[in-house]
Amino acid sequence: MYGILPEYTHIVKPKLRNTYLSFDEKGNLIIKSPEVSQHYIEQLLLKKAEWITKSREKIQQKKGKPVDFTEKSRLYFKGSSYPLEIVSHNKQKTALSFESDLFLLYFYQYNEILFRKHIDRFYKKEAEQFLPALVAKYAQQMQLFPKKIQFRKTKRQWGSCSGKNVLSFNTMLMKLPPNVIEYVVVHELAHIEHKHHQKSFWNLVGEHIPDYKACIRELHTYTT
Repeated sequence: MYGILPEYTHIVKPKLRNTYLSFDEKGNLIIKSPEVSQHYIEQLLLKKAEWITKSREKIQQKKGKPVDFTEKSRLYFKGSSYPLEIVSHNKQKTALSFESDLFLLYFYQYNEILFRKHIDRFYKKEAEQFLPALVAKYAQQMQLFPKKIQFRKTKRQWGSCSGKNVLSFNTMLMKLPPNVIEYVVVHELAHIEHKHHQKSFWNLVGEHIPDYKACIRELHTYTT
């Protein structure tokens, strides 16, 4: 029994020698291939079914899919995905910890709103511990010093630099890989000197993060 094939978009490129599977930013499956039969495509989808499912789940997690506490969930931390387990205990409080590649959320009374608050607090605490030293490191290298650093959870921006050179960082940065976090830090520090995104700005970013374009591509697979 073959089961239901996933939806996909098939793009035929006669010059290609092989068939490639990928996903767009919304998690839609894209197939690029030379001229091949429909039977070939169907067999390929069946063969790659497990990979397609896992890859799509990963994209949804990175895109900020709300945590469902009633089933197995995972949280991103510094670019890696870790399982989240919720554990009932006798203490009349809720607590979240990260132990041995596992998130453990202890609770006395089931409350999803409170659970999400603890997850947000975890990321904020980690951001406050991790980012200041990183900012200080690159500020020294670039000789660009912010007036102040602040942290908050936002929906639209990973970071910002005000006209008075106050840097703000989204606490959800702690979901990202360390090299991408470094790019965001350098990006905002560069705005102290360049209040725009013109060539001189990107030249400065590139001096300190040579692979910044790859970091931007990775950054776009996440949501705040």
